[in-house]
Amino acid sequence: MQGVGYCERLSGAFWAEPLNAISNAAFLLAALAAFLMLRRQGRRDRPVEALTILVGIIGVGSFLFHTMPQRWTLLADVVPIQLFALCYFGLALNRFLGLSPLLAAIGALLFLGARFGLASGVAPLLPAGVRGSAGYAGFLIGLFGVALAARGRGDAATAGRLAVAGLVFALSLTFRSLDSVLCGAVPFGLHWGWHLLNGLLLYLLLRAAIRHAPAMA
Repeated sequence: MQGVGYCERLSGAFWAEPLNAISNAAFLLAALAAFLMLRRQGRRDRPVEALTILVGIIGVGSFLFHTMPQRWTLLADVVPIQLFALCYFGLALNRFLGLSPLLAAIGALLFLGARFGLASGVAPLLPAGVRGSAGYAGFLIGLFGVALAARGRGDAATAGRLAVAGLVFALSLTFRSLDSVLCGAVPFGLHWGWHLLNGLLLYLLLRAAIRHAPAMA
């Protein structure tokens, strides 16, 4: 039997999604690990510091949604994720590819618009159970696109880090997509894997940005 929204949820109880709720600790651990890495760096990196805080907010928002699925908790879950993707893409264009802050901001907004366009075009073609994952396809394409561009600039280290993050995200997206599809075979669902792998993904992205920090941040 498929739950309300996610395979694991079978009722409206607070702890009806224990794995989906507890697995959000991965985001808090990712934020803590990035914060410690920033501390060891010995200098300020305000853009990454802000993104690190946002990763913690993602964990809290997702926990709220998976324990109290309501309209406001859905926004608390979705908005920080979208904001992280937008801001990180802008940071990547500036820090990894050398675009000016203005061009990076414009590029990030264009990326966001293209992602929504792709999602609206692809989602109707997919089975009902996996349509919700279509909106994230643009993130995956953008991540590999920046990795290729960094490689083209001769920055093999950054390209490698982003490529690894892209592979983690591809696996993560697979878990999310199969949550409802395999609900009969896996009664507790697979959405918890989306959380765990995304926690790793966000840490890898923050780590790539920290390792590529300019001399004076």
